[in-house]
Parts: sequence; structure tokens; C-alpha cells
Amino acid sequence: CVLNYILLTVLVLVHLPNSTVMDTRTATAELGWISFPANGWEEVSGYDENLNTIRTYQVCNVFEPSQNNWLLTTYIDRRAAQRIYVEIRFTVRDCASIPSVLGSCKETFNLYYLETDRTVSDGIKGVEYWANAPFLKVDTIAADESFSQVDFGGRLMKVNTEVRSFGPLSKGRGFHLAFQDLGACMSLLAVRVFYKKCPSIVQNFAFFPETLTGAESTSLVIARGSCIPNAEEVDVPIKLYCNGDGEWMVPIGSCSCKAGYEPDNGNVCRACPQGTFKSFQGPGLCQQCPPNSRSTIEAATLCGCRNGYYRGDMDKPEDLCTSVPSAPRNVVSVVNQTSVMLEWHSPRDTGHRDDLSYNLLCRRCHSNERRACQPCDDSVVFVPGKQALKETRVEISKLRAHTSYTFDIQAVNGVSNKSPYPAQQLSINITTNQAAPSAVPIMHQVSSTSRSFSLSWPPPEQPNGIILDYEIRYYDKSSVLNSSMVLSETPNVVLEGLRPGTGYVVQVRARTVAGYGAYSKDMLFQTLTDDEYKSELGQQLSLIAGSLVGGVCIVSLVAIAIICTRRRQLKESVYGDKLQHLSEGHSSPGVKIYIDPFTYEDPNEAVREFAKEIDPSCVKIEEVIGSGEFGEVYKGRLKPVGKKEIPVAIKTLKVGYSERQRRDFLSEASIMGQFDQPNIIRLEGVVTKSRPTMIITEFMENGALDSFLRQNDGQFPVIQLVGMLRGIASGMRYLAEMSYVHRDLAARNILVNSNLVCKVSDFGLSRYLEEDTSDPTYTSSLGGKIPVRWTAPEAIAYRKFTSASDVWSYGIVTWEVMSYGERPYWDMSNQDVINAIEQDFRLPAPMDCPVVLHQLMLDCWQKDRNARPKFPDIVSMLDKMIRNPASLKAGTNNMVPGPPHHPLLDRGAPDLSRVSSVEDWLAALKMTQYRDSFLGSGFTSLPLVTQITAEQLLGLSLIFYL
Repeated sequence: CVLNYILLTVLVLVHLPNSTVMDTRTATAELGWISFPANGWEEVSGYDENLNTIRTYQVCNVFEPSQNNWLLTTYIDRRAAQRIYVEIRFTVRDCASIPSVLGSCKETFNLYYLETDRTVSDGIKGVEYWANAPFLKVDTIAADESFSQVDFGGRLMKVNTEVRSFGPLSKGRGFHLAFQDLGACMSLLAVRVFYKKCPSIVQNFAFFPETLTGAESTSLVIARGSCIPNAEEVDVPIKLYCNGDGEWMVPIGSCSCKAGYEPDNGNVCRACPQGTFKSFQGPGLCQQCPPNSRSTIEAATLCGCRNGYYRGDMDKPEDLCTSVPSAPRNVVSVVNQTSVMLEWHSPRDTGHRDDLSYNLLCRRCHSNERRACQPCDDSVVFVPGKQALKETRVEISKLRAHTSYTFDIQAVNGVSNKSPYPAQQLSINITTNQAAPSAVPIMHQVSSTSRSFSLSWPPPEQPNGIILDYEIRYYDKSSVLNSSMVLSETPNVVLEGLRPGTGYVVQVRARTVAGYGAYSKDMLFQTLTDDEYKSELGQQLSLIAGSLVGGVCIVSLVAIAIICTRRRQLKESVYGDKLQHLSEGHSSPGVKIYIDPFTYEDPNEAVREFAKEIDPSCVKIEEVIGSGEFGEVYKGRLKPVGKKEIPVAIKTLKVGYSERQRRDFLSEASIMGQFDQPNIIRLEGVVTKSRPTMIITEFMENGALDSFLRQNDGQFPVIQLVGMLRGIASGMRYLAEMSYVHRDLAARNILVNSNLVCKVSDFGLSRYLEEDTSDPTYTSSLGGKIPVRWTAPEAIAYRKFTSASDVWSYGIVTWEVMSYGERPYWDMSNQDVINAIEQDFRLPAPMDCPVVLHQLMLDCWQKDRNARPKFPDIVSMLDKMIRNPASLKAGTNNMVPGPPHHPLLDRGAPDLSRVSSVEDWLAALKMTQYRDSFLGSGFTSLPLVTQITAEQLLGLSLIFYL
């Protein structure tokens, strides 16, 4: 006892961490541990250096043989810890220093533990229990130093401290510790039981909760983090690893302060004070508001411009606010007949911007009433242009002679469209001089004989005065030098005294008081031979005779006309009733509903009802621009009677068609004829009463969207691409409102005109669903003609085509636009595409694609079709992006798009020291069925196999096997 008292006075209490579950040094009363046998371990009280009472246990039965003394602690709650640490402070006496030892002296003891859910009762502990107790041994513990006797000279004996751990613990909520003495003279001075944990921490602007260590000392426990207030994720997932020593390590992912907040003291996001802003998420600090702007709130992401100052659509938040320019100065004009040259000086105030440009407004005014002005004709020519001019000079031509004009020169910059006031402008009034008439555009041959022909022509487009007469010049095409002249006061003439069967080149020009205008282009006309003239004369006589007989039939024709008119009215009434019947119950009043032309008993009636018949003489075919399923596609001109000539696209039906092919060909016109919307291709009409049968639509100068984007890769700003997508969505919204399902929405079926307006076209897929085809774009293993890469999974599996499936296709079109015409799913086969989609694979964001646009794609590709957005919602979302271009700048994806990651590359190459051929290598991967694919693709040796890429593997069709 004296020894224990001396030793206990030198113990120094250490700071106890929160993870301690038992510590005998803090006990003020008896510990109450269970000992066996009764003469074994003995509880003893002592004092520490501060005279605090502490409890210890000692045993020293070395003089008796066969010792087996047990000491069992009270129940210890492990508090969900999986690994427990035990710190034991003890002393052991050297057996050699004990004289006359009769038993077997030891200098070690054993440590055990027992997992349980409840406290072990003291009343059942007999010899049999301790002999068979289900204890698990932790270790045999030996002292580093032992003592031989007490030195009363003041020298203190050293205390041994040993730490042991055990686990994993999982069978109960707690445990008991047991100490076994087999014949030592020792004292247990203190026992501390604890577990380790990683403390709660804020790191990389993320909070990680307190985390217990793992079951093994080498275990790493994952702790998920969450962003602190006013911070947002940068990389996900956000996590730390807690190691066995209770230390954090291997940070993954992070958060950063969101826009309007800056980092403070490393792990706090502080709101930007008034007068400052931060427009982006990240580590940057708040900035002072740029000149001419201010922020009156905290956490501002943008400083608002002061009155009279604006920020342009493409300006950055840190750019200063600017103003509109003042008016141009000192305009000078030079008039030359019907042309004028204007020059001016730039404004004194450019609004502190470098994107200054000029617009010209032209008005034609009556000389006697200056206020009665109207916009200039479209024929007036501006060089280099009249909008967005960078130079301070323009030449204007093709004005009218003796006419007053007013030209307004506007100075505009990048914020002129933001100002509520009109652009400041400089105006100038000029009057054109006398000018000769313009050239006669064309001549027509009215009639011809063997020695004469009659010609007529329209007046010049710009007569520039009263036409006094016309001068006609003509000559034999084989004798250019011998020309003749004839004058005519009217726009027609008969040239006589010509040779039979001869070609003559003819030109004409008009004359006013200002003189002659330019000659028209050379036109070649042919006289008839004598035989041709006689034959034509005979035909004319026959016609005259026939007209006499025709008079007899007039009454009959009138009667037939009346009957046909009544029958046609009757048919129109029938089909009008059909239209009304099909529309009932499907739309609200005033909403037009699409009618399937195949519901008509005679599909030709649908063509007559929905498509305008065009006289073939009004159509001029110019050149082939492509080929369709039914025939060639041409570019041409359409000149309706009394209207301006326009360019058109002409689809023709090839020779030798069947009646079914003709019906299917014209059904597209029956569909298009029902639509009238700026983003739907416009049907001009059809030609069905002569050959070839034609469908005539408006001409789209830039062709199909996919090829147009590939030709202009990277040339457009994102906002312009969004504008094109908005047009497509607007057209699809219109079709959805008409209850029409497109079924083949893809970039190849979107046409682009010269103003980059996108229009939905190709309304023929519905007829293909019962047919098979060899076209890989449309063929699926399920049979039928389906564009697999663009089609929703329910449409592929169950032929369930709805507006929701069109929305899926629109998501693919959006991906095509943002990737500038990249092929969806790259070189994957159609079956691989179907498998990938069923496994929830979705196309990644194209390079530089804004996050909001890729999220729109993912929304369109929801597996549940009811969860996809509707087309009106898509149009609304795109409108918001266009109104807020900043949303298209943040969070772009700069990864190069490519096929999904290939799992084979993750496996690593096999050990080449154990294989000697490509066949062995494939066998090691259990892929011998791909031997022919590898060897046939040139991978014939192991060095070549080690250089294989993910794209090459994709080409070998291995991705879904893996």
C-alpha cells in the first residue's frame, strides 16, 4: 500500500477528450469492479498530487502457485464506436527481487473484452463461469520497466503506460473489460477507455460533421460535406476521409462563395456591401461598382446603371455603363442625276463606346408638300448598305428623277436599343436631277411569219419622266455589222422585210427629254420558214372554222358549267362537314385542328382542299439542288399573275410513278397546306394537272440546318444559336396546338433562310411507319422506319408518338445545334443507342454549352414523358435566356464532347508477361467472341492493343458488352 501511495502522488492528469467513455482517474467513489477469486484483485484508495482521491486495483499472490485472478470492469457504453482504445497505467515488480517465491511468478497480465447489450451480474460468477467465460483476448501486456524495491531515498519508480485497441464492435451497444493475472505482483493505477473521432470542421467552404473512425486502424470513413451559407458547389461530390487516428485527409470537391458574396477568414461568405458587387461564383472579392453605376443593396451581383446610362447585351458586369451617342455632324451631299453621295462627321459624343455605327432612313417626298413623305422603294440601292455602317460615307442610286428625298442619318451604338428615346439623327433634304430612263427589262414575241415578227415589251422600271418613244435595233445574227433601226411611240413593233427561217438579235431602249436610256439585253427571235408559215396559216384557218361550229355548243357548255358548280358546292359542303366533325371535342373555339389527309376517301380531294393549284407556265425551273425519295429537288422562280417573282424550291415526282407513290407524294402538300406560321415551311402550291407533278415551297437559301452548322462551325455567338432554337420551338408549339405530331424532328429537317430564320419541314414520316428501309438513319431492329437517334424510347418500343415524343426529339436538335451539327451518339449503332438510353445514358453537354441549355436537353430526355416540358414552356424558357444573356455565359462546359467513357480502359491492360498473342489477351478478358473484330480492324499484335483508344473500342461495338 505504501508503494501505491508513493506512485500515485506522481500521476499527472491529462486533458480528457470528449471521446472518453471511462476513466478511473475521475472516480471519487469505489469503482465496484467484479473480482474473482475473492483473495485476488483488491481495490485500494490513494491520492494524486492534488490530494484528490483516486481508486486503483492491485494483486500480489506470487507466493501461491497456480494463480488465475480475474478483474471485470463495469458495463461500458461504446456510443456507436466501432473501435475502442484502452490506455493502462500500471506497475509490475521484478520477480527476481522477490525472495522465496514458491509459485510461478509473472511480469505480465492479459487484457480481454466481452461485447454485450447489458451489464453482467455479479451474483452468478463462479469458478465454472470464469473458466469458460466468452472473453475475446486483446493482448498480453508486459511492462517496459519493473521495480525491485522501494527506494526511501526519494527516488521514484517509473509507471508503465500501454495503449491497446480492439474491434470491430457490432454485437452489442457496449462491452466489459477483463484483466487476468496469472501470478504477477502489480498495480492497475489508471484505466482510460476512449474512441477516436474526427471533429466537425469547415474546409473549402463546406461543413463536415463530427465523424467516428472506422473499425480498423487503417480504415477511411467517408464524410459528406454541405456548403456553408451563401456558398454553392463547385465540384461534386463534396467529401473528406476520416482516418483511424481521427484526422481528416483527402479532400474531394469543394464549394465557393456564390455571386454577391466574397470569402472572409477563409470559411465564411460575406455579403458584398453597398456600392460593390460580385457577378460570379468563386474565390474572387467584391469589386467597386464601375463608373456610372451603383448598388443600393447588399449581396449585389450587378450594379445598376444610373439614369441615362446603359449596359449593352454583350457587355460584362464589370464594364462601365455607357450612354447613347450624339447626332452625326456636317453632312455633305453630291447629287449626280438619280444618284447621291453622302458624307458626314462622327458624333462629338460616342457615349464612351467603340461600337459606333450608322443607320440611314430614306423617305421620298412630294415636291409641293414636304410633309407628305413615304419610305423609299425597295429598288433604291445603298452602297455599302443602309444599316450598321462603320464608315461615314454612302452612295445611294436608283432614285427617281426630279424627286425630293429626305435622308436621316442615325448614330447608334451597343446601348441605343436600351434607351427609351429615339436615336439622335442628322437629316438632309436633296432633289435628284433629270435622268435618262432605265433599261427595258425584257421583250416578248407576239407572233411570227416567214418575213416578219411582232414584239412587245413592258416600260422601264424607272422611266424618270414621260417616255417619248422607243428605239429598236436589230440585225441578222450571222451579220453583226449590218444593223437596222426602227422607232416606235408604243411598247410594241412589227419588224418586216426579214428573211425566212433566220434568227435576229433585237434590242430596245426608251427616250425621255433627258435622252435615251441603256439598251435592253440582246434577245434572239426567229422567223418561220415558208413551209412552217403555210402550216401555221392552215391551222389558223381551221381554228376559225372551228369557232363557227363552237357557237352551237355554247348553250350546252353553260348548262354543264352550272351542274359542275352545284356538284362542287355539294362536295365542299361534305368535306366541310367532315372537317367540323373531326374538330368537335378537340379544340376550343377559334383554334384550328390538323386534319389527316388519309382520312379522306379520295386523298386527291385533300390536295384540292388544302393546296393551291399553280399554272405550270408561272414556274421556271433553274437548277438541281438535291434529290428526294420521289424525285429531284430544284431551285426555281415563281411568277404568279399580278405579283412579284419570288425564288422557290420545287419537288418533282419522278417518271414511272405508281398511283400510291403519287398519293404519298402529294400528301405532304396536303399537310403543309394546313399550316401558316413563320417557323413552318410555307407551301406556295402544287402542279397536278400536268407533268411533272410538283410541290412548290418557299426557297430557303442556307439549306438544311445540320449541314449549315457544320459549314459554319463555331461562327455564331450562343445567343444567336438560342434565337434559332427559339424559332424551331415556336414552330413546334404551333404544330402541337394543332394536334399535329411531327415524328421526325431533326436538324436535317430544319431549313434555314438567308436571315438565319429556322423553319420546320419534312412532314412525310407518318406514311413510313408501315414500311421497312435500308436507310441506317431510320431503320431499327424493331422494324419499320424510325429515326432511332432522335426518337423517344416509348415511340421506339410501342410506336407511341405524341407531342411529348417530339419534345424528346427537340432535345436532340438542341444538342445538334450546340455541337454545330455533330451526329448524335457519334458512331454507335442504333441498337447500342437504344440500350444506352434504357440504361439512363444521356448525351453530355457539347463544348462551351451553357448549363441552362444542357439542363433543357436533360428535361426533354426525361424517361417519363409526362415529366418533359411542353413546347410553350420551352419557348418561354428560351425567351428568358434571350432577355437575360448573362445566363448563357455562366457555367459553360468546356469539355470536348465525345462518346461515353469506355469501361475497358478502366480495367487496365492484362499482364503482358503472361500472354503471348491477342487471342490470349481476349481470353483473359473473357472476350474471345471479339477475336475477328480485333484482327479485322488491324489489332494483330499486343503492342498495337496497348495503344487502343476509347473511340476505336467504340467502333468495335464493345461498349455495351462491357
